[in-house]
Amino acid sequence: MDHKNDQTTTTCARCGATREGLPLTWTCSVENGRRVYFCDDCARRHLRSIESRLDSSWW
Repeated sequence: MDHKNDQTTTTCARCGATREGLPLTWTCSVENGRRVYFCDDCARRHLRSIESRLDSSWW
C-alpha cells in the first residue's frame, strides 16, 4: 500500500502558515473541543497567553 499521498497539511490557526505533516515544533491547543495548531513564530509571539491558557481569540 502506498502511503505517499496520505500526508496531511497542518495550518497555523493564527497566521495561516502551512507545513506538510505535523511539525514537531508547532504548538497544539484544544479550544472549544477542537484541536488547533500554531507555528513556531506565532507560538513564540504569544507564549505568555498560551501559558496562561487563554484562548487564541483573546490574543
